[in-house]
Amino acid sequence: MPAGGGHTVLVLMLLDTPSLYFRAFFGIPESIKAPDGSPVNAVRGLIDMIATLVRQHSPAELAATMDADWRPAFRVAAIPTYKAHRVAGTGRGGDQEEVPETLVPQIAVINEVLDALGVARLESPGYEADDVIGTLTHQASGAVDIVTGDRDLFQLVDDSRPVRVLYTARGVRNLQIVDEAFVTAKYGIPGRSYADFATLRGDPSDGLPGVAGVGEKTAAALITRFGSLAALLEALDAGVTDGFPAGSRTKLSAARDYLNAAPAVVKVAPDAPLPGADLTLPAKPRDPEALVALADRYGLDSPLNRLLDVLGR
Repeated sequence: MPAGGGHTVLVLMLLDTPSLYFRAFFGIPESIKAPDGSPVNAVRGLIDMIATLVRQHSPAELAATMDADWRPAFRVAAIPTYKAHRVAGTGRGGDQEEVPETLVPQIAVINEVLDALGVARLESPGYEADDVIGTLTHQASGAVDIVTGDRDLFQLVDDSRPVRVLYTARGVRNLQIVDEAFVTAKYGIPGRSYADFATLRGDPSDGLPGVAGVGEKTAAALITRFGSLAALLEALDAGVTDGFPAGSRTKLSAARDYLNAAPAVVKVAPDAPLPGADLTLPAKPRDPEALVALADRYGLDSPLNRLLDVLGR
């Protein structure tokens, strides 16, 4: 990311790893197998994604964030429907996410590969990868690139630092650069207001109901008029009528309990507890022997060589 005066800004790249390995799993045929016949499509796909990202964006630091808890208790307590439609069952560790059977063992392999490479792999008990990303972004002193297919993380864009999202909806080779201008152009809201907008509109994919009868246009009009959800609720409670689209005050009043609870669900945590970690992009593998063993066992020579070539530049 160039800066003024011809200098290069040192960038911290944060990977929403679950978003990426799910994309790899569904985008690459399961016929891609290890020598023992087990599918490795998600593993190979993720390695190639990282190689492409590093080659194209040259980050100085890199962290692969993980879900320690894909459906945190604090979010379920606030909004019980949160991701409820994706619960496969309940085990000793809590609700189990519905994950394709052939993806589950690949996640363990991904973890081993990242560790052998020396790519920082971070998670926080009781939090999602989004929260780890939010915390690392909050802690970062410079530029941050967040790689994800999840629009929830649009809430973190901040042109002043800059923090932007590299959005993977069209693929890692055809990323959409999401900054404040993108958010404003796409949704008609101030660039840093995505979380408040999403709270009003809701998100069925996460089981977030939103305010009944308030769609995208009304949500955008309300956030643009009042500037934030907090200011909107202050005006609502104070009996202000100006600036509310027809019928919206009644709908917002009926959803007051939801609007009190939802921000804790929608906003990513800026303070998830994280272990200390070296986020420097590794120039060579941390554990070469382990990496060779993984490459041999799972047939990963080609993608790992492509990634190692990029890391070694």
